[in-house]
Amino acid sequence: MKLSEWAKKRGITYKTAWRWVKEGKMPVPFEITPSGTILVHEPEAPREGLVALYARVSSSDRKADLERQVVRLLEFANARGLSVGKTVKEVGSGLNGRRKELLKLLSDPNVTTIVVEHRDRLTPFGFEYIEAALRAQGRRILVVEEREVDDDPVPDMTEVLTSLAARLYGRRSARRRAKKALEALQREDP
Repeated sequence: MKLSEWAKKRGITYKTAWRWVKEGKMPVPFEITPSGTILVHEPEAPREGLVALYARVSSSDRKADLERQVVRLLEFANARGLSVGKTVKEVGSGLNGRRKELLKLLSDPNVTTIVVEHRDRLTPFGFEYIEAALRAQGRRILVVEEREVDDDPVPDMTEVLTSLAARLYGRRSARRRAKKALEALQREDP
């Protein structure tokens, strides 16, 4: 297929793909014809890999919701004829960029399909970036409920402010605890 078609299919610009060709950074084999056309040679069959379910709730008091979410994801996958190889459950804020289970899932090249109930279960912001990055690797995200859960921006802003406040106050609290521990050690030391 032509380089322009390949780039469009992967969600990148033609200019980026052309630069990769010139720099020798193309992730797939290609050839340049005598007329100058760049043809990309992709593997014929799509890559077989694991289908993973990803379920997340924001707090531990919603663990029952987490289990129900997994059941709905399994029903969706079974209805599509997908063979689930991995189920990942996580409790934590969607704004936390250091969710260990999600990071492991995204970095696992054997996982070719990730199934989530809503886009915001994966991440409330920047879903499109994750989706494009996975698509460029020949991987995909399936969303059970494509429509947004709520169009009201107030809960999103509240969650952002809560996350920022937690980081700020968490640091202060940690500093205070460390200072108290050092003072206690100095008092005990003769």
